[in-house]
Amino acid sequence: MTLFHAASRDALAASEQTLLEVLGAKGKAAVPAEQVGDELLAVVRMLDGEPSLRRALGDSSAAPERRADLLTRLLSGKVGDRTLEVLVAAVSSRWSTPRELVDGLDVLGRTALLVHAERAGRLDAVEDELFRFGRIVAADGELEQALADRTAPADSKRALVRELIGEKADAVSVRLVEQLVTTPRGRTLVGGLGELAAEAAKRRERSVAYVVSPVPLTEQQEERLSATLTRIYARPIALHVEVDPDIQGGLVIKVGDEVIDGSATSRIDELRRRFAG
Repeated sequence: MTLFHAASRDALAASEQTLLEVLGAKGKAAVPAEQVGDELLAVVRMLDGEPSLRRALGDSSAAPERRADLLTRLLSGKVGDRTLEVLVAAVSSRWSTPRELVDGLDVLGRTALLVHAERAGRLDAVEDELFRFGRIVAADGELEQALADRTAPADSKRALVRELIGEKADAVSVRLVEQLVTTPRGRTLVGGLGELAAEAAKRRERSVAYVVSPVPLTEQQEERLSATLTRIYARPIALHVEVDPDIQGGLVIKVGDEVIDGSATSRIDELRRRFAG
């Protein structure tokens, strides 16, 4: 998960407010969220490869107007006016480090794309696709290595992503995965995919419960489990279910940092510890 220092957290919150206002989330006329997201992520890729420019735009000792003017001269006519509005608001804010400015722009780009998926009624699908692809990558070491290879050309990794999911997944899912594999910003591939799925879930104001079951759950079982967890945590809970026969029975449920382990394997291990003790 991307971590921000205090000043950067404040800057990100203010920049997100500007983004949502620009995208029409506050009742204004809607603008193409997909375009804004794509352009923000393109700027992230540019700054990721330009350390001197990154430092100049993120230098908190320089006047905000100076940083905003530099950005405007650089990108005017190359990105849309609404994207430029978000970028100016971001670079005019005080970030803890230049790196965290770029990390913040990355968050803003992802948010814009998720807003686009939400408007299209595809947010559920995007969340599920990101989660499932994360499980696939976690189970395939060679695939993970190929996608995480820092020496591989970015175009080659994009092509591999499109070959794997381009025909099956929503365009937003594909864009988010492409950005992760080409510009990871210090995230691991599997961890980054999990973070993206969690962001999609958060966008829907839900928490995610990662459930491991020895057998596939029926739709009714999933509904009952979701309702039970919603009562426990007093907020809607989305389920991501993974089948693992090795746990033998029961369920292992992880919500945030809390783990509810009701598996047969866990109970057997506990009995062994008691007999050994």
